[in-house]
Amino acid sequence: VKTLSVRPSAGAMCQALAREAPQEEGEGGSRRSGWGLLVTAGVGGTLVALYAVATPFVTPALRKVCLPFVPATAAQIQNVLKMLENRSGSLVDIGSGDGRIVIAAAKKGFQAVGYELNPWLVWYSRYRAWRDGVHQNTKFYISDLWKVSFSHYRNVVVFGVPQMMPQLEKKLEEELECNARVIACRFPFPCWIPDHTTGEGIDTVWAYDLKHSRACETKSLEITPKTES
Repeated sequence: VKTLSVRPSAGAMCQALAREAPQEEGEGGSRRSGWGLLVTAGVGGTLVALYAVATPFVTPALRKVCLPFVPATAAQIQNVLKMLENRSGSLVDIGSGDGRIVIAAAKKGFQAVGYELNPWLVWYSRYRAWRDGVHQNTKFYISDLWKVSFSHYRNVVVFGVPQMMPQLEKKLEEELECNARVIACRFPFPCWIPDHTTGEGIDTVWAYDLKHSRACETKSLEITPKTES
């Protein structure tokens, strides 16, 4: 019995190739789809991470009265320290940012405290204070400045913006004792007359002694005992 070898016709070969082609194309499409999912997941994860990091920095700027984070310059820090010469007692930095002023004051012997709404900056400030060896003389709190009383501080440093200065001026005048000194950086208070000024441009610093304000003078008259003539 002879075995006959039968060659496939051209039509049969075309039909076989046609059946195999979709399978290969499907495998390639599946690989492309897989890579697409990986890229999408990577981009999505990156955006989520950026959102988590950026939100605490952006959110304070969305407040009605904003206090954005702008790092203090070396000249500003030196000007603030100059205004603190011959001063003692507790110190608070309102809107302490990354803790530069608080840490610099602590190195000069002050018990320094910073209030900052941005938790990322507070955590970073605590790390910097620990790194510089002044963590025992510093404290940093995550808090809204409008919800904090500054009545027990003798030295107050403010890095404010023009929109908030009138309201903050009124708050500090009501809360601080007459022996307190308020140091304003970048922008002065609208009504108070500074007792000392140093620096130029954005590095200008104004110092206000509360004992010279009208409220403190009135308060002193009220508590001064009358002497008999």
